[in-house]
Amino acid sequence: MREIIFDTETTGLDPRSGHRLVEIGCIELVDRRESGRTFHAYFHPERDMPPEAEAVHGLSIQFLSDKPLFAARADELLEFLGDAPMIAHNAVFDFGFINAELERAGRPALDLARMCCTVQMARKLHPGAKHSLDALCTRYGIDRSHRIKHGALLDAELLAHLYIEMTGGRQIGLGLGAESAAMAAGLSMRPAAPSRPFREPRAHAATAAELARHAEFVAALNQPLWHDSP
Repeated sequence: MREIIFDTETTGLDPRSGHRLVEIGCIELVDRRESGRTFHAYFHPERDMPPEAEAVHGLSIQFLSDKPLFAARADELLEFLGDAPMIAHNAVFDFGFINAELERAGRPALDLARMCCTVQMARKLHPGAKHSLDALCTRYGIDRSHRIKHGALLDAELLAHLYIEMTGGRQIGLGLGAESAAMAAGLSMRPAAPSRPFREPRAHAATAAELARHAEFVAALNQPLWHDSP
C-alpha cells in the first residue's frame, strides 16, 4: 500500500487571509516503510514574511526570493502525490493551504477523503495528553534532537516514524502484529465457533428396559462392595 506523509510551512495560519504556502515536504511509504522517494520544494509567497512565522520555520523572504511560484511545480507535486492517502499532523491546516494554492494555479483540489490526521489519531489513543509533534515523538521514543526549527521535510520524516509507531509499529507490515492491532481496535482474532445443527434435549430418565437390564446386571455380581460380607 502506498501512502504519503507530508508537512507544510506557511506565512501564517489562514489561507483565506492571504497567507501562502512556502514549503512542502513529502515522504512516500510503501507497505509502511519509507521507499526513499521524496518531494521537497520551497515557494515564493508573493508577499512578505511575518516575523512570527519566520521565527517558527526560519524561512526569510530573502531566502525565498529566488524560489519558484507554487504554480510552477504544481503538476510535479500532483504527479508525486498520485491518488495515495495523505497523512499530516493537523491535516486540515495543511490540506487547506495546498488546496488554496491549487485553486490559484487552476488545478483541482485534493479530495479531503484522502486525508488522515495524526493529531486526531493521537487524541483517540492518548486522551488528555499533549498531541504536538514534539510531545508525541518523546512519548514514542523518536529522536528529534536535530530539530531546531520547523522544516517541512524534516517534520515529515519525524511524522513518518511517528505514524508507523502509532499504527502498530513496523512489525504490522510483516504480518507479526496483526493480533495486537486487532485487539487495540477492539476486534477478536479468534475464529468463530462452527455452527452446529440443533438437537432436541436428550431425556435423562432411564427406560423400563434399561432398568430391567440394570437389575439383572446387579443380581449377577459376586459379593458387591455395597453388600455386607457373608
